[in-house]
Amino acid sequence: MLETVKWGFIGCGEVTEKKSGPAFSEVEGSTVVAVMSRTEKRARSYAVCHGIPKWYTDAQELIDDPDVNAVYVATPPSSHATYAIMAMRAGKPVYVEKPLAASYDDCARINRVSEETGVPCFVAYYRRYLPYFLKVKEIVDSGRIGRLVNVQVRFAVPPRALDYDRPDKMPWRLQPDVAGGGYFYDLAPHQLDLLQYMFGTIIEARGIKANRGGLYEVEDSVSACFEFENGVPGSGSWCFVAHESAQEDRIELIGDQGSVSFSVFDYQPIRLHTSEGEENITVPNPPYVQYPIIKNVIEHLRGIGVCECTSISATPVNWVLDRILGKF
Repeated sequence: MLETVKWGFIGCGEVTEKKSGPAFSEVEGSTVVAVMSRTEKRARSYAVCHGIPKWYTDAQELIDDPDVNAVYVATPPSSHATYAIMAMRAGKPVYVEKPLAASYDDCARINRVSEETGVPCFVAYYRRYLPYFLKVKEIVDSGRIGRLVNVQVRFAVPPRALDYDRPDKMPWRLQPDVAGGGYFYDLAPHQLDLLQYMFGTIIEARGIKANRGGLYEVEDSVSACFEFENGVPGSGSWCFVAHESAQEDRIELIGDQGSVSFSVFDYQPIRLHTSEGEENITVPNPPYVQYPIIKNVIEHLRGIGVCECTSISATPVNWVLDRILGKF
């Protein structure tokens, strides 16, 4: 139990600027005391810009800082396990960006150390806590679409400008040794975690991957089927080299009395279809989308709440990803 949670950031990239960083200072009983980047200029400028008193270029030095009592890991997935384990072995709770790691095996390593040390590790699957998705869950739980019979995920986007860069300039999300896969490994975790949060663990998954655009080496198209522990079947299709006419961000939950569909990334109005007709439901989210989960993590560490978005609950996502990509 911590009276004040004093965070050290390992990594200070885009996600900390737009989605998470400000929330750590806005929640009562929390403050940011140190930041680390491998680039000295980046670490120093981020600290100055955000009023953070200390900056480092070495993660171990930040973790060993006695003023830091909790660590936020905001680096690419391949280093999540290393930094999370370093922090937990130092007795400091961790909040890790998603996915938990670049492989299911690394997730298992994190869980073993968390169990051995008794130090918690939380994961930034923040969509579980957003009003938009809580509304979807409420609709399903209320029985408005009846008994759930099928889940369908459809996601398609055109290539980004940087996808045409030379191989030696490819973004880390397209480097499988860093990201765990391609864009699928970066974006699908949000969808799969939401679905498992709503309907339970996926116990079977398999998929087909392909590279149809030839813009980079990793997969750019994925199709999959899966089954939840309650017996509900699901399917998914992801394409990252689609024509703009095919662009789609949609999950459809089909019941025996209706259906509800929603987007995961652009928060289009929730569409509810029942025998009573069609209803479009708009639900606003907070300015900093990670605020609700960060608040929950901080309350957990202060002993005034419980956060269930732990490394244990996040690990099934990596199991499903790795199964779909044929890693085992």
